[in-house]
Amino acid sequence: MPQMMPINWMFSFIYFIMIFFIFNIMNYYVYNFNMNKINNLTNKKIKNFTWKW
Repeated sequence: MPQMMPINWMFSFIYFIMIFFIFNIMNYYVYNFNMNKINNLTNKKIKNFTWKW
C-alpha cells in the first residue's frame, strides 16, 4: 500500500461494517457473560433485554 493512498468509499464502508460487527459481538458476549454470572449466583432467570449503556 502506498503512503498516500486515497481512501475510497468501499474501503471505508467495509471498515465501518467490520468495526460495527466486532463491537456488537463483543457487546453481546460481555452482556451475556455478566447475566450468566448473576444467574448462577442467585439461581433466578432474569429476562432483562435492555442495553448495557
